[in-house]
Amino acid sequence: MTTCERRKPYGKVADFFEGVVTVWELVKSGGWMMLPIILSSIAAMAIVAERLWTLRASRVTPPHLLGQVWRWIQDKQLNSDKLKALRADSPLGEILAAGLANSRHGREIMKECIEEAAARVIHELERYINALGTIAAMAPLLGLLGTVLGMIDIFSSFMGTGMSANASVLAGGISKALITTAAGLMVGIPSVFFHRFLQRRIDELVVGMEQEAIKLVEVVQGDRDVDLAEGKA
Repeated sequence: MTTCERRKPYGKVADFFEGVVTVWELVKSGGWMMLPIILSSIAAMAIVAERLWTLRASRVTPPHLLGQVWRWIQDKQLNSDKLKALRADSPLGEILAAGLANSRHGREIMKECIEEAAARVIHELERYINALGTIAAMAPLLGLLGTVLGMIDIFSSFMGTGMSANASVLAGGISKALITTAAGLMVGIPSVFFHRFLQRRIDELVVGMEQEAIKLVEVVQGDRDVDLAEGKA
């Protein structure tokens, strides 16, 4: 192994730390307004990661769940323990269990119970989505505020000294002031994308659960048969 080959890993480490130092210098140049922007970015990443994991279709609407429930009904295995397990299994299971627990009271009562359970489930699915939308709207405004405050400081410093503005000094100050705007946009743009993406996923999951709930009401009330091979929402 040559000397150059042995130095390559150390060179990569040095480049990494140099990049970290550069980023830190940019953050410091942006001033104290960078703090809320950084905190907003951390919150946005945490929300996106948590919602992507929580809103998996396999977790929210397990495939063939309705067919499994129908087999329990046909085999007369549906009891309180099964309903409890169904509620804990998934959001779709919670909706189906609410309908099954009140199926003996007739179609209308069964539908009302399903709607009440669906409202709770949808509220849970939409957790943190509004917060993500708020971050998406707020981060660019925080960046703009940081830039405005930076520009005020720059011109105030020249006015206080009574000196004429040097072009290079003025340009350097403006570039530092614009760091917060760039940081705010870097947080806001991905937040807007994931906010709309997650909202769209929730809408699709809700439609799927609604279709499964309608099937449940119809099969329990004897209006249709269910294909045990289907059931993927």
